[in-house]
Amino acid sequence: MKKIIYFIVLLGVVACSTVPLTNRTQITAIPSSQMLSLSSSSYNDVLSQSEISSNATYRNSVERVGQNIALAVESYLKNIGREELLQGYAWEFNVIKSEQLNAWCMPGGKIAFYEGIMPVCEDDNGIAVVMAHEIAHAVAKHNNERMTQQLGLQMGGLALTEALSEKESKTKEIALAVFGVGTQVGIILPYSRSFENEADELGLYFMAMAGYDPRQAPDFWERMLQAGGSNVPEFLSTHPNPENRIDHLRQIMPKALEFYQN
Repeated sequence: MKKIIYFIVLLGVVACSTVPLTNRTQITAIPSSQMLSLSSSSYNDVLSQSEISSNATYRNSVERVGQNIALAVESYLKNIGREELLQGYAWEFNVIKSEQLNAWCMPGGKIAFYEGIMPVCEDDNGIAVVMAHEIAHAVAKHNNERMTQQLGLQMGGLALTEALSEKESKTKEIALAVFGVGTQVGIILPYSRSFENEADELGLYFMAMAGYDPRQAPDFWERMLQAGGSNVPEFLSTHPNPENRIDHLRQIMPKALEFYQN
């Protein structure tokens, strides 16, 4: 912990802000420009090492739902004067050929679904649950908070630019783990339960803003739990009790329905 605090002080670029809608105060120590550059490079690396799905239905659905939610989130943030959160974003949506029950979003709006999660989604509403949840992680800058911590723990407090110049391979490996891409590095650094709860909440609001029925979200998470069988899917790995997640969604449903009805 001392190493992390020292690292943050050394950077001199600590930003303190609040997450929209939840109003949680957060500290991010890595400049957005650096995170966006790392994300773009990492995303291209993953795509070059993966097989893109040949299923046109999957690809078109993910692209359509992704664009709809991205536009809704951009409009909302502009209306509340927080459009800076998406500055420099260049949305990309891809589907990777893999049976994993997973999806992820890197900073800058670089999103990928795995084919394995598509049957669980069932339709556009199900895709919207996943898409909005992942976009929420990016909007709330959870990746920046986690990357800050990992640079302190694993790289001795190096700033991101130094880490990339001195240990580029290791830094990108950490980034992929932070971004949730377990197929390339063998591990995923799970989001904390507080981050997951926040992404669930923001995601529910975001899908509702885009016109997708938020009441479908608990049903999706039920299907995910069943799809895992005796093993908890990676998408649920940070929640030992997925029923709590569903209860949480139902508790905040009235506010989500206000966005949906508007």
